[in-house]
Amino acid sequence: MKVKIHTLFQYLLDTTQADPEAFIGFSLAESPRLGDFMDDLDPDMSLDWNLKSFRGLPSLRQRVIDQAGLGGLCNADDVLITAGAAEANYLAFMQIVQAGDEVVTESPGWPQIDVLAKARQARVKLVERDESTGWALPLDQLENMVTENTRLIFLTNPNNPTGKLLSTDELHKIAQIADKVGAWLIIDEVYAGLEWTAERAPSIAGIYERGITTGSVSKALGLQGLRTGWLICRDNNMVMDAIILRENSSEIMNVLGEAIAEVALRPDRLKLALTKARRDSNATLEHLDSYIASEPKLSWHRPEAGLIGLARLGEGIDGDTFAKRLLADPYKTFLLPGSAYGLPNHIRMGVGGGASANLDVGLARMSQLLAAN
Repeated sequence: MKVKIHTLFQYLLDTTQADPEAFIGFSLAESPRLGDFMDDLDPDMSLDWNLKSFRGLPSLRQRVIDQAGLGGLCNADDVLITAGAAEANYLAFMQIVQAGDEVVTESPGWPQIDVLAKARQARVKLVERDESTGWALPLDQLENMVTENTRLIFLTNPNNPTGKLLSTDELHKIAQIADKVGAWLIIDEVYAGLEWTAERAPSIAGIYERGITTGSVSKALGLQGLRTGWLICRDNNMVMDAIILRENSSEIMNVLGEAIAEVALRPDRLKLALTKARRDSNATLEHLDSYIASEPKLSWHRPEAGLIGLARLGEGIDGDTFAKRLLADPYKTFLLPGSAYGLPNHIRMGVGGGASANLDVGLARMSQLLAAN
């Protein structure tokens, strides 16, 4: 079946020509510049991939293991470097799920899996996160939805888009639920490393033998343009299946992107980058939290991690209409409506992007529009 466009991507396509002056909801940390990496790159490095590993540069794969805290549990051969976390999710999903299989995922959550499941003609079951409890994932509901026909459970941690964290105990419980029926369990960790209320949770690849951790350098490190991510899994057959599928799509990752990502994940550089991202983003989060508290037509559960959260609009305000009006003259401010996640009375707000987001300008203009509603 043909892959259909999702509401989130459709909205982004529709707004590419809008040329906004401010952004409320940047979803990644401020991006570094290429010059920041030049001293650590070899100008004589070949850009050819001949005789390189199809799994990705070995040094980068080891950095991935180290940053995830999986040393001693996983090794570099358990890692496949991919074109961002999105490709990692795609490769795993398409090799695991067949027509008629059940897929259990969360709502709100990253919509990619719902799109792929429908294209695959798989049955999707949605576990509804509870806004009244701060977007908690109801594990009893998850357990009731998982059956002998469940082939895959897909979750995000921190949750994308609410910023809600799964604890270590919750992850072990979810792994037990999956294990009872032999289901695979993918947990997308693109916002890992930006936790505000707790320590980083352990990666599922180290907890569960059919656990698959996906991630990238895009969000916390602001390196989205590299299109460099990963899949981590201790099942060698799963990793090889993903390599085989990638050989028939993107084939091999870009050597320059991998070289820069390896530099970015070196312990000293990674620590500095995350410290800066955490400092800047946490300060902006405090500012955004105060702003929402001051607006009678906005409310939210402050994110526990990551760079984005969902805010509820006042009674009678439609998120799609509001976002489109805010993007148009005279406001020229971008934000993503909650309909991208099946929540038409919400909007996505974020703290990434640095000074280039012009967040204060955007918030002032949003206040004007809220007052007019």
